[in-house]
Amino acid sequence: MKKRGSGILCHITSLPSPFGIGDFGAGAYGFADFLCEAKQSYWQILPLNPTNKRYFDSPFSSLSSCAGNTALISPELLAAEGLLTQQEVEDRPRFPEHRVDYQAASRFKRQLFQRAHTRFQKGGVPEDYARFCRGNSMWLEDHALFTALSNHLGNAPLTEWPQELINRNSEKVQLLREEFWDEVELEKFLQYLFFKQWHLLKNYCNGKGIRIIGDFPMFMNYDAVDIWTNPELFKVDERKKPYVLAGSPPDAFSAEGQLFNCAVYDWDGLKRNGFNWWIRRFHYLFRQYDFVRIDHFRGLISYWEVPAGEQNGLRGSWQQTPTQEFFNAMLQHYPLFPVIAEDLGTIGAEVRETMARYAIPGMKVLLLGFQKEAHEKSYLPHLHPRNSVAYTGTHDTATVTGWYHGADDKERQELFRYLGRRAENGVNWELIRLALMSVAHTAVIQMQDVLGAGEESRMNKPGKAEGNWEWRVPPGDLGEVASRLAEMTICYGRAQD
Repeated sequence: MKKRGSGILCHITSLPSPFGIGDFGAGAYGFADFLCEAKQSYWQILPLNPTNKRYFDSPFSSLSSCAGNTALISPELLAAEGLLTQQEVEDRPRFPEHRVDYQAASRFKRQLFQRAHTRFQKGGVPEDYARFCRGNSMWLEDHALFTALSNHLGNAPLTEWPQELINRNSEKVQLLREEFWDEVELEKFLQYLFFKQWHLLKNYCNGKGIRIIGDFPMFMNYDAVDIWTNPELFKVDERKKPYVLAGSPPDAFSAEGQLFNCAVYDWDGLKRNGFNWWIRRFHYLFRQYDFVRIDHFRGLISYWEVPAGEQNGLRGSWQQTPTQEFFNAMLQHYPLFPVIAEDLGTIGAEVRETMARYAIPGMKVLLLGFQKEAHEKSYLPHLHPRNSVAYTGTHDTATVTGWYHGADDKERQELFRYLGRRAENGVNWELIRLALMSVAHTAVIQMQDVLGAGEESRMNKPGKAEGNWEWRVPPGDLGEVASRLAEMTICYGRAQD
């Protein structure tokens, strides 16, 4: 990311689609065309790992370090392959256009996917499917079996499973592997479809000069298959129940701190293992994306550990990781290490020193430079380092328009003073201009800010469990905003060649 460029932050689930949730179908390809028309170089998305209704379908609540969210598979693309009929695809409920309905979409798609799997099995196993299974054998079989067992147990948390199933190597688990063979094969098939469709979309974007910035959760949910298969790498007891949880201390996002419903890594175990789990994780991430944003980056240097049973993050403590050994191991395997550090919130000198030592760019969120709760002056453009990424806002912040309408007079006056003029109309474009003007090599604009969307379009409110991750791009022509964004992108030297 040393070359000047800009991009848009918009998750796959937010894209237009007739199936209740954005997916890898026509809406995604249309969005790639929009990015190209707007002269953008990057498309940033949120994590693509499986989500769970128990955790309100947050993409940052990771149930697998390697698997994909099969709800993003496009039925339209399956129909084009002959795995579904056009009638099956068109005979669907009426889903809302402006919000994601995760459960309704998943139920409908599940029925379609089962039909597609039946046809797939009758057609014989293609070589690319066999190759996919071989190439992903280190995680695919365990993930598929774990998914089948979880469905069999009514989606119960791992910590509530019968003891004979909590032990992955038990005789009972091996027997159920045979009993649930059909369900295991279905999940393997869905993972194959997920990665096939995703890589087709990524290749299409790359062919248009658009690189993908991916994302992944720092911590694993305590229901994750990784804990079932590698409990020695996490701080869990013999029933795989965490005795401490990951979280964050009080900050501008949450006055009581946060609990992430995630297990804490046993860094001693990871170190003894040569950090192989992390090496493998980055291997899959760098295959999926061109660049990777590391959510809660500071957790790789030190992390906030909270005793299990607490209701918030107030009574936690900082714990250190073997930082230098970890990063040296990653760079030995991935010399370029194309990552972005999410370095927001409580960040100390040790994090800054690590980023500087390994030349890892951080995030400069303009909105936090004007919000009185954060009021972080280093986020203002005149203080941006070149090796950084300037954002108008993120999935965790308000939209620019939403913030402006809720801001007090002092905050607005500070914005006007910085701009040198009032910004009564189109304040979103004023902050987009600031981001694109920045000397930071890369600028990323939330799609909601491109559209001037208000508070109702916010993607996530930290500390609020329900009602997040549902925003979708309204259907309609994006030509006008594409032209305006392209003009501004060219003006500030960020356009594609």
